[in-house]
Amino acid sequence: MEIVAIILFVLIFILILFGYPVALTLGGLSTIVGLIFVPDFLDLLPLRIMGVMNNYVLLAVPLFIYMGLMLEKSGLAESLLETMAILFGKINGGLAISVIVVGALLAASTGIVGATVVTMGLISLPTMLKRNYNVKIATGTISSSGTLGQIIPPSVVLVLLGSVLNVPVGDLFSAAIVPGVILVGAYIIYVLVYARLNPEEAPAMPAEEVRKFKSEDFAIKVIQAFLLPLLLIVAVLGSIFTGIASPTEAAAVGAMGAIILTAIQKKLNLDVLKKVMVETTHLTSMVFLILLGATTFSLVFRGMNGDDYLVNMITSADLSPHVFLLIVMLVVFIAGFFIDFIEIIFIIVPVVSPLFIQLGINPLWAGILIALNLQTSFLTPPFGFSLFYLKGVAPPEVRTVDIYKGVVPFLIIQIIVLAMVFFFPGMLWTP
Repeated sequence: MEIVAIILFVLIFILILFGYPVALTLGGLSTIVGLIFVPDFLDLLPLRIMGVMNNYVLLAVPLFIYMGLMLEKSGLAESLLETMAILFGKINGGLAISVIVVGALLAASTGIVGATVVTMGLISLPTMLKRNYNVKIATGTISSSGTLGQIIPPSVVLVLLGSVLNVPVGDLFSAAIVPGVILVGAYIIYVLVYARLNPEEAPAMPAEEVRKFKSEDFAIKVIQAFLLPLLLIVAVLGSIFTGIASPTEAAAVGAMGAIILTAIQKKLNLDVLKKVMVETTHLTSMVFLILLGATTFSLVFRGMNGDDYLVNMITSADLSPHVFLLIVMLVVFIAGFFIDFIEIIFIIVPVVSPLFIQLGINPLWAGILIALNLQTSFLTPPFGFSLFYLKGVAPPEVRTVDIYKGVVPFLIIQIIVLAMVFFFPGMLWTP
């Protein structure tokens, strides 16, 4: 029975790699195997599904998605990028630094990678190429900055991980701040060093353009560009960290705040509202359909004692907790080459989470490591989603191979930060 459980896990993984729909593969194959081997266990499935549907924390998922999509339509990203580019205009690589900072601010405002990468790709990539930026540094900066939404709270990934690992989402948000800030700082340092060594590939903005922008109500432009997003970030994260609101309530505050900001920017209309609601429904339905499939798989896997078999296998192998965690990180990293982060969260994490408890591994620490690892999956060729998003909006002269080469230094930076958190878990800030 235990061997059948492991075969089920491997078979689901293989079918997903061949392109079969994730939710239907997870739910359908698990149901068939369950009916054959543990039919009594499937009687518990409605209760498990209702348990998922009644999970108050998961209500934050559609609200954060809605907030991100609404902010994408507000035009705030454009004014932020424009203003930031002028602020860093006199520095070599200043435009790339502005993209990183705006990527971090958008991550803290939206938490959605696709929306951030597409928005910044449309706005900043043509400008960077026009300013004679090297294609690799331009595409690498945009792709990697867009993935900051994976780790900088509020992040949909952290909400889903909190649900699967049974860790308070607010604690995950707090613990993710330090690694997120380190990543942003490391990206900026890399760009500064690159621009110093290759000034012609990351030039400063023309002095007359900077002067012209600063002469036209510069102070007001800066306040308008920064004040609104910062107010939203403070409203969402501040209410969580001060204990005023739960992550779910803060997500509702964020969704309402995004509507108000879009209205202030005079971009709110029925057409925008309809597009945001349709896309939110589509993305939320996809996440929850996969979650229901994963719930079925998890029930059948445990019904056939698959988790006990894994625990016994690990304990008999006499692996230390750190070695086991390292193996899990390698599996997640390799899986990220081929499948989406949502699939990894709902297939791999439920299988290993009982082992974390058994081996005494702090699930909060493990959750941050997995989140950082999943962030790299957006950048790893050949199937990094961030790379596809950028290629979809890039000018025709930008080749896919240039984007692949451009992300490699940023991917190395992410792996270094992941290693830092692995070896120095005390660096995580927890309430």
